[in-house]
Amino acid sequence: MKKIVGVSFTEVGKIYWFNPDALSMDVGTKIVVETVRGLELATVVVPIKTVEDSEVEFELKDVIRVADDNDIKQFEENLMKSKESFDRVKEIIEEFKLEMKLLGCEYTLDATKLLIYYNAEGRVDFRELVKALASEFKLRIELRQVGPREGAKMIGAIGTCGREVCCKQHIREFDLVTMKMAKEQGMALSSSKIAGVCGKLMCCISYENKVYEE
Repeated sequence: MKKIVGVSFTEVGKIYWFNPDALSMDVGTKIVVETVRGLELATVVVPIKTVEDSEVEFELKDVIRVADDNDIKQFEENLMKSKESFDRVKEIIEEFKLEMKLLGCEYTLDATKLLIYYNAEGRVDFRELVKALASEFKLRIELRQVGPREGAKMIGAIGTCGREVCCKQHIREFDLVTMKMAKEQGMALSSSKIAGVCGKLMCCISYENKVYEE
C-alpha cells in the first residue's frame, strides 16, 4: 500500500500525484515539490489517501515540505517578476522576427530558471533567441511550445456561450472530443458553431456528452 496526495500547480490545472511521506497536509495546503521544471509551489486538491501499489503507474516523487512564509513570499515575488519579464521577452521575440506567440512566463520557486510558453504554427529555430534571453535575464531559459487548447487555458477567453471557457473555469484535463458527439447532440456541424476560441472542437461537447447519452 502507498500513500498519495493530489496536487495542482494552477487553480484549475491538471492533478499530479506525489508521495506525502510522513508530512501532514489538507486540501488547500501549499506545498513545495520538485518537478522536471524545478522547484515549484503546488496546492493540495485531493487529500492524502492510501492505494494499492498496483494503482501507482510510476514512481512518485516526495513532497519536499509544506510551504512556509518565505516560500509564499518568494512565489508572490516571482509572479510579479513574471509579469515584468513577459513584456521584455515579447520585445526580444519581436526583435528576432520569429513566428511565435508568447503566452506566458514563469519562474521556478528558487528563481533559477525562467520558463517561457509559446504557440507557433510550425517549427521555430530559437537557438539565438535563447542566447539573447539568457544574456538578458542571467539565468537558465527553457522554451516550451504548447498547443492551441493549452494556450487558451493559459490565457483564458470568453466562449461563444458568453461565459469564460470551460478549460479555464472548471475542466482540469482535456478529454477526447469528436464530431460524432456533436452530431448526436444535434449540433450544426459547421466550424463556426462547434469550434472554440482555440480553433478546436469545444470542450463542452465532451463534457455534456454523458447527459445526452443518458
